[in-house]
Amino acid sequence: MAKNDMIKHVWAGIFFIVGVVIICGTIFFIGYQKGFSQPQFEVTVLFDKVGGLMEGAAVRLSGVTVGTIRSIDFLDEDVMERGVKVTLNILKRYEKQVRQATQISIQTEGVLGAKYIEMGRNPGDMPIDITQPVMGEPLLDVYDLAAIIENTAATLEETTKGINAMMVEVKYISRKTKRLLDRIEQRVIDGNLIKVF
Repeated sequence: MAKNDMIKHVWAGIFFIVGVVIICGTIFFIGYQKGFSQPQFEVTVLFDKVGGLMEGAAVRLSGVTVGTIRSIDFLDEDVMERGVKVTLNILKRYEKQVRQATQISIQTEGVLGAKYIEMGRNPGDMPIDITQPVMGEPLLDVYDLAAIIENTAATLEETTKGINAMMVEVKYISRKTKRLLDRIEQRVIDGNLIKVF
């Protein structure tokens, strides 16, 4: 029985070691896919507000994930009305493309989705200097959007009132013109066209 117990212990040890190797391999493989073991560099972006942006969220360039958000901190003093510092970890292999970006903004995935950083390019704009803190685009908040829609609705209502007033005036002028034309037509029929005026 001692020999059987020894064989069972050896097999248990082998299965344990194989299991640990598989788990470690899986962790390293996923980490490599996510870029944890790849060389990275940092970019600092300053925002006025981040609207629920979280550490670890994706950083994308033209829709391609090029890094993650490392940290989000407050500045001691605002810089150009921006008081939040976001530090990005960007994969080194995308450095050339990131250096050609012209703007950095916070976007929302879907209607109620998670926030992420989007880097983009506008033709004709100068590329941003990623060696210095970059000024991020102001965040368009839901409340800001509601205020814009409210202002647009008020302007549209005023325009509608103006059009309605103009239509009333056109209706009045068309009635007057029709009466004048009816009088002229009647005078032509009666043969006294000269007496109209």
